[in-house]
Amino acid sequence: MRTWLVTGGAGFIGSNFVRQCLAEEAGLKLINLDRLTYAGNLDSLAAVRDHPNHLFVNGDIGDRALVKSLLSSHRPEAIVHFAAESHVDRSIDGPADFIETNIVGTFALLEAARSYWYDLDADWRRDFRFLQVSTDEVYGSLGPEGYFTEESPYRPTSPYAASKAASDHLVRAWHHTYGLPVLITNCSNNYGPYQFPEKLIPLMIVKALAGEPLPVYGDGQQVRDWLYVEDHCRAIRSVLQGGRPGQTYNIGGHCEKTNLEVVKTICALLDELVPTSPVLPHAALLTFVEDRPGHDRRYAIDAGKIQRELGWVPQETFATGLHKTIRWYLENRAWCQRVRNGSYRGERLGVVSGA
Repeated sequence: MRTWLVTGGAGFIGSNFVRQCLAEEAGLKLINLDRLTYAGNLDSLAAVRDHPNHLFVNGDIGDRALVKSLLSSHRPEAIVHFAAESHVDRSIDGPADFIETNIVGTFALLEAARSYWYDLDADWRRDFRFLQVSTDEVYGSLGPEGYFTEESPYRPTSPYAASKAASDHLVRAWHHTYGLPVLITNCSNNYGPYQFPEKLIPLMIVKALAGEPLPVYGDGQQVRDWLYVEDHCRAIRSVLQGGRPGQTYNIGGHCEKTNLEVVKTICALLDELVPTSPVLPHAALLTFVEDRPGHDRRYAIDAGKIQRELGWVPQETFATGLHKTIRWYLENRAWCQRVRNGSYRGERLGVVSGA
């Protein structure tokens, strides 16, 4: 049986990855290591809590003894590194956690991986991969034209982006210096089920359903490329299976939208899907607020390399992906309520499921 160590597998993208892999990858065992910070949610893993090929471990990527024990006990063929502090607003208010997790934590994980990889026999060493899941925000802000490519220079502008850029540089250096077979993926803005409602799309859905003001930064004309989370997870699996060690692959949804356009589209879909809402039209809740410091104007991904080399293209359009996302939030209001009132943090177990 193949085994992968997944870090941050109780978070938004990580939990989607875990569920997708267990549903579609026969003979794959996942060791899911997550510290369960505020963004880690065991409710997001309820569907696989008792899956025989899923082992959840509540722990820190910076705990070298724990990571060493997991690697030696389970002998994974790959480490898929999602674990990160990831919200720009939080990084502006408190950058220390971002430095500690994204830089120091990644360093500790790389050192554990390097030691483990050195001790593998030749065949296992050849097949082992360390995949760093990163973001397009490391590239900074684009003008009205052009796209980020894998050759774009790093120009991070927020503490979050700077911490992810630093961790990317560490991963790349461990490949060039030590030969560790690494892969890096830089993705555009993800959305979909189980996303913590501090990010734009779930925040607007949850607030609109509650009849609360919908805060839009500045003039709302910031442009982002939107990627449905399940498409992102498929892309990561493609890179794991066929990516060339040492290479970076940009993952985008081919879908540029202004923030204001996104919010208005959400409002229109909610008008259609919740015709009995007492706050129709939901767009009446729109409220423009002061822009956040250093807000990048535009991100856009050129995902041509992953398409050419690995044949990956997104399966969802923004219309289909957003419709699925809003449907999920409408059908899972209990999940949203537990996040909003904090009760989801009541469960902090060491091992939730065994394998």
